[in-house]
Amino acid sequence: MNVSVLLGHPDPGSFNHAVASASVRILSRNGHSVRFHDLCMEGFDPALPAGEMPKGAVLPDAVAIHCREITEADGIVVVHPNWWGQPPAVLKGWIDRILRPGVAYRFLEGDAGEGVPEGLLKARTAVVFMTSNTPEEREAAVFGDPLNTLWRNCIFGLCGVSDVRLETFRVVATSTPEQRREWLSRAERLVDRCFPGTSGREAEPGRS
Repeated sequence: MNVSVLLGHPDPGSFNHAVASASVRILSRNGHSVRFHDLCMEGFDPALPAGEMPKGAVLPDAVAIHCREITEADGIVVVHPNWWGQPPAVLKGWIDRILRPGVAYRFLEGDAGEGVPEGLLKARTAVVFMTSNTPEEREAAVFGDPLNTLWRNCIFGLCGVSDVRLETFRVVATSTPEQRREWLSRAERLVDRCFPGTSGREAEPGRS
């Protein structure tokens, strides 16, 4: 399988980087072809120029590569912190520029954009790892868990990815080394279940 791994965090020493590295390690061990992008390290420009907005626009080489890779992906792993109930700007910009019409979705003939689009992504499973400094009860009661809605419904559901697994590690700011080691093990187990090796095992259905 081709699996795209996207990391959106500026600090190389972050727990997000540890989760991304663990994910890449498990995917490689299981025999998958991994396309890994540390968006901040690569200097991905999140700003969507007006010239890129039309469906048939000529895209910069870097954007075209990302578009090709995401259309070829059989699975997707995303790692990012929860900042203001959203992904960081670099990852939001990746969504804006890469999950574009004709790549991730399309509107049916006669639809000017007011209807429900058809998802085009080949991947059927996506895993999103998030970190947060907000306790789960406050996240649900005060903020309504916006990232769950964003990834499951607004992004992957719309683009045709039917199996979306969300895992949030919290509270990172006060976590102990033992907690972080347990979280990394949890991340590895989830990636292993969703993208098993070539021994004939199938991904476990449903949420984790």
